[in-house]
Amino acid sequence: MITADVELADLLSHLVEEARSLVGAGYAALGVLNQTRTGLEQFITVGLSEAEEAIIGDRPTGRGVLGLLITEPAPLRLSHLEEHPGRYGFPANHPPMTSFLGVPLRVRDDVYGNLYLTDKQDATEFTDEDEALAEALALAAGIAIENTRLHDRVRVMSVLDDRDRIARDLHDRVIQRIYAVGMRLQGATRIPERDQVVERVSRAIDDLDDTITQIRSAIFELGDAALPGGLRQAVLHLSEELAGTLGSRPEVQFDGAVDNDVPQHVGDHVLAVVREALTNAGKHSGATRYEVSLVVTDRIVLEVSDNGSGIEFPLAQPGLGLANIRERAEKLGGSFEVQPRNGGGTRLIWSVPL
Repeated sequence: MITADVELADLLSHLVEEARSLVGAGYAALGVLNQTRTGLEQFITVGLSEAEEAIIGDRPTGRGVLGLLITEPAPLRLSHLEEHPGRYGFPANHPPMTSFLGVPLRVRDDVYGNLYLTDKQDATEFTDEDEALAEALALAAGIAIENTRLHDRVRVMSVLDDRDRIARDLHDRVIQRIYAVGMRLQGATRIPERDQVVERVSRAIDDLDDTITQIRSAIFELGDAALPGGLRQAVLHLSEELAGTLGSRPEVQFDGAVDNDVPQHVGDHVLAVVREALTNAGKHSGATRYEVSLVVTDRIVLEVSDNGSGIEFPLAQPGLGLANIRERAEKLGGSFEVQPRNGGGTRLIWSVPL
């Protein structure tokens, strides 16, 4: 699916840029292994201009120190890259690079590629803290790649209804969580105490580990798990979970028999829409206030609004997230619309019959 491929490339580029910024590197790159894990099929760089990349020529395929990380997937730190016995040498017109940090994109026992960082800006070599931050972002990148490859497997399933349902859920539950972890790691380098940095990175890795479990169980368990404590409690818990990413806790209001009248499978859709809507608002609107309203009568009316910068109407080409929200509504015989909010911001209305 072209949309999924584009979204993965954008996400990986975002993670590489985050890694370079967080550890203070001059250059950063991410290499994605081919299916046989013998070389690199994709190589994303940050820090080089288009002109510099053009005169360097072909992208690396995985030789020298880059190849060493493929055959021996373990973190590697060097103060002088050129002095390593396994170096292959830079091509003509390649800028000089000295200090080096490489970490594998490992998801449990599977390796999907490597994250490379060079030229520590304020020191002669990278630190333990730099390595921990890089490993957390490398794990997020590995999860994104694994998620996309699962997405590709889902595409060839013969049962189209299940395929579309799983594809939506992989996007809603996984991609947004990876973005959220990256945003939480942004402030780690500004924390002076090492113990607090380690604690933040550890929490991020725990979140990513939970995400791994969700990916690997999605195809078999999607939509089957009961909502603990009912839909009302699940929405409140989700709002609390997203508060750190959004910068403020969403205000949540309920009206009607939320727990008694909403079937399990519809409740799953409601939660996915709330997550997608709030995450999109947090990423794109610059909002400081978020509101969630869930009204249950003979139909469910979910409204999510924010006081952000708003979006341009009419929507020329909605992103995959909004398309997923619309598909969830239409699948249940409902409707979905996005409107400007009175006083500024955006108002999302998702409504389905019971």
